[in-house]
Amino acid sequence: MDAAVEITDLTKDFKTGIRGGWLRAVDRVSIRIEPGEVYGLIGPNGSGKSTTMKALLGLVAPTEGSCRIFGSDSLAVDSREKVGFLPENPYFYKHLSGAETLRFYGKLCGLGGRQLDERVTELLDLVDLAGARDRRLGGYSKGMLQRIGLAQALVQDPQLVILDEPTAGVDPVGSRQIRDLILELRGRGITVFLCSHLLEQVQEVCDRVGIIFRGKMVREGRLDELLAIEDETEIILRDADPALVGRIAELVAADGRASLTHTGKPRTTLERLFLEETRKREEARSSS
Repeated sequence: MDAAVEITDLTKDFKTGIRGGWLRAVDRVSIRIEPGEVYGLIGPNGSGKSTTMKALLGLVAPTEGSCRIFGSDSLAVDSREKVGFLPENPYFYKHLSGAETLRFYGKLCGLGGRQLDERVTELLDLVDLAGARDRRLGGYSKGMLQRIGLAQALVQDPQLVILDEPTAGVDPVGSRQIRDLILELRGRGITVFLCSHLLEQVQEVCDRVGIIFRGKMVREGRLDELLAIEDETEIILRDADPALVGRIAELVAADGRASLTHTGKPRTTLERLFLEETRKREEARSSS
């Protein structure tokens, strides 16, 4: 089965200044996202997140390497038929209502008639905006605008949804609603490629995570594996007497009341992992 996203050794250079200098924005980045996964790409400003996303969307051509969507080259127009995209700051016509906005984008995608009417109703229900379907977007809150933006990204029933900072500027309630929507998309088998600087959000919804720093992928893998602290082990006991905590595992097994419910690596946080990885790169760069 083809990967939903396959980025291989992506490199992108930009010409800077009148003297013809070059800036390497992305340096041999590789990402593979399987169908149905939620993948989070995180990194500081200027790290290459947006350039990677634009290359995947076919908005910029790679200097080297390739980007493929379900097996098709992302520079091919037909590859984008399977993709929905929500930019960080989407632009909408504020005089249109929520329903009119979705009808507009639906017509651009070739929908019409009863099929379009049903799709608009379905999407407004999905993003919890059915009660505001006839309200002008000029009266929508930031969170409502992000949700209508997510709805328009789903108009053509894509297999892959790319979200660039989907909760930027959204209050905690709106942010929670958007996180729930991402989990709903995963439950429907839709692949989500998420770019965000809100590490708590990424930690809650993503199956796999990549950390990009100064154009290079510095860590990548399953979230539970990345957050494991390799040189520590934790034991969690249920209904254990305090005196039992200090005893070794075989004594736990012999105890008639306590049970060993979990053994494994204790978890750090995505924020701590991110700061540690970027700090190490900065220190290495300063010493070189």
